[in-house]
Amino acid sequence: MALRIFNSLSRQLVEFSPLEPGHVRMYVCGMTVYDLCHLGHARSMVAFDVVQRWLKATGLRVTYVRNITDIDDKIIRRALDNAEPIRTLTDRMVRALHEDADALGIERPDFEPRATDYVPAMLTLIASLQNKGLAYASADGDMNFSVRKFEGYGKLSGKSLDELRAGERVAAVQTKQDPLDFVLWKAAKPSEPKDAVWDSAFGPGRPGWHIECSAMCQELLGQSIDIHGGGADLQFPHHENEIAQSEGANGQPLARVWMHNGFVTRDNEKMSKSLGNFFTIREILQRYDAETLRFFIVRSHYRSALNYSDAHLDDARQSLKRLYTTLDAVAPENVSLNWEEPHCARFRAAMDEDFGTPEAVAVLFDLASEVNRTRSGQLSGLLKQLGACLGLLQAQPQIFLRAGAALGDAQIETLIAQRAAAKAARDFASADQIRKQLLDKGVVLKDSAQGTTWEAVN
Repeated sequence: MALRIFNSLSRQLVEFSPLEPGHVRMYVCGMTVYDLCHLGHARSMVAFDVVQRWLKATGLRVTYVRNITDIDDKIIRRALDNAEPIRTLTDRMVRALHEDADALGIERPDFEPRATDYVPAMLTLIASLQNKGLAYASADGDMNFSVRKFEGYGKLSGKSLDELRAGERVAAVQTKQDPLDFVLWKAAKPSEPKDAVWDSAFGPGRPGWHIECSAMCQELLGQSIDIHGGGADLQFPHHENEIAQSEGANGQPLARVWMHNGFVTRDNEKMSKSLGNFFTIREILQRYDAETLRFFIVRSHYRSALNYSDAHLDDARQSLKRLYTTLDAVAPENVSLNWEEPHCARFRAAMDEDFGTPEAVAVLFDLASEVNRTRSGQLSGLLKQLGACLGLLQAQPQIFLRAGAALGDAQIETLIAQRAAAKAARDFASADQIRKQLLDKGVVLKDSAQGTTWEAVN
């Protein structure tokens, strides 16, 4: 059975084959690093981590790019509020991003470009659009994209220009030829810090958000790629505008398949910073281990809404313990995946149908039941190997199960790193709190001149 993926552009399942046989080029929009990552970021990172893991498991080579937006209005405001250079803020947030992602078992992408390193490529792309009559300078000095000159604008969102126009705020777009036109290059303002300004043929300023991804994607993966992904909230306007820019400049499809993961909700209401109902990854990891959070995300289909609640996290933890209890009772043998084996075949069929993780997780529980019945170390090995395709079940079972600690090695090391950072900042209250948090989970820290080590105790 061939892999089928739901293409947001065509709004249907399509049989997937890469443009270059055996090699998948995938670009996923990453984080704007002005604050800590929240559960919505975790959902997207885990979803596309599973995608790239599965593509590799089926024998494909994957070049995976997930960008970092490190220049943006929110970043500038936060740096000014903190009275610190933009780079100091973004470097700190990138380190925090990596700590959170590592704790969740997210494999690092092959490339993680920062927007500020690709400004020359963005300027080249803007110049190309201007030469083709798709970009113009407005009275305020901005360079804008003219959406009505790009045939097919709105094809990703499925809305006509008139439908999209009806929702625009006229007051905010007085200098544009059309309210739907979007900025490619923002002219510098006198109040902005110098580290937010670049020189260009269009005058001093900085890139717009949308042009950043088009340029980074093209530079690292080429003008046409296999998969472009991100959260559902990016479908319009960000991804719609990426299509307009890239295809307007290059005259060919930007991506063969567009993928979008669903929203995260809390009490069935969309979780967002503007509503004040979101949780950072770190807040959740103070109460639940990282693999439980990952399992909670994985067992829902990536396109469905993910409803957060403590009850759902508690249930996820208990379910994950059932699988680890099986691995603890029957030691896994070192085996290779055999896709002809019935459980493996069912798992593959589930994943090949638009990365159907709920059905794939159900196979893991069926396999665990069979392991418990037969006491087969070979089947236990298959359970662990199939779990690896989802980034699960790779910890030592006894460590996961011991004394309710349920902390994986990566999460322990992340907390130790956070404690070290707190001590370096002379925030000894936070450092003591982390030590107590680990002790409550059955992890004892030992400080020495060489660093900090840890030991799990009963």
